[in-house]
Amino acid sequence: MKPRILAASKIHDKAIEKAKKFADIDVKAGLSEEELVGVIGEYDAIVVRSKPKVTKAIIDAGKKLKVIGRAGVGLDNIDKDAAKARDIQIVNSPEASTISVAEHAIGLMIAVMRKIPQAEIHVRQGKWERKSFIGNELYGKTLGILGFGRIGREVAMRAKAFGMEVIVFDPEITSEDAREYNAECCDIGEVLKKADIVSLHVPAIPSTKDLINAQNLSMMKPTAIVINTSRGHAIDEDALYEALKAGQIAGAALDVFKNEPPEGSSLLELPNIILVPHLGANTDEAQINAGTVVVEKIRNILTK
Repeated sequence: MKPRILAASKIHDKAIEKAKKFADIDVKAGLSEEELVGVIGEYDAIVVRSKPKVTKAIIDAGKKLKVIGRAGVGLDNIDKDAAKARDIQIVNSPEASTISVAEHAIGLMIAVMRKIPQAEIHVRQGKWERKSFIGNELYGKTLGILGFGRIGREVAMRAKAFGMEVIVFDPEITSEDAREYNAECCDIGEVLKKADIVSLHVPAIPSTKDLINAQNLSMMKPTAIVINTSRGHAIDEDALYEALKAGQIAGAALDVFKNEPPEGSSLLELPNIILVPHLGANTDEAQINAGTVVVEKIRNILTK
């Protein structure tokens, strides 16, 4: 008999078609925890996106469960300890959105440097004051990348194509790792002091909490900008607000926030920051890859 997979979130049709080649797959998005507990016993695998949570109760009820798949990057919505206790494997697809996020980061850099969103609103208001929107080129600027994993490296390659100098901080890499991407490995203080643009590509771990804080912002150039497409917890948003309001740095663009949506955030008041609703992986390509990659990993486990 074919193994059975429960897609408890909507995944791309191409992922479903891939799953059908080796398993029977049922798509039942929107089930409550109680409903999932009631049906999970019939399945060998479950696939979710950022929701629903795969709780201990669901895992314990999954008597046949061998693998939990997260079609995406994080595993915050999966009880990893409960899965480990049952010897259930967990797989995800962090590589699926690498290109989409890297391109998004570059797009935000250009948008801030050239004041594109503000200029677009200006034209819709019937105005044509071009002198108000004098911007800056990326060419010749120094990009500081905090976190040099998959996404940071893709950003570095694209920045080089724009004629930028790239310096990076990541305690997990060597100077040789950076040189492979024509980048220079520096300590964080040097990155912050030298960079015209600081782009964050860090995981949500204790050492990255409030990585951009008042002290670190004070080290940056008054013409510098901050880009965050990684994790909201990496920026002290109150400190960023004060730095932007005081002109301590020139601008910022955030795709992620500590609270999403950022209702009531003081950042919403500022004209020199671009705020977008967590769009890094929000492309057709990334959505397809998120599902198909995790289904392939489930196949490798279920068909051993």
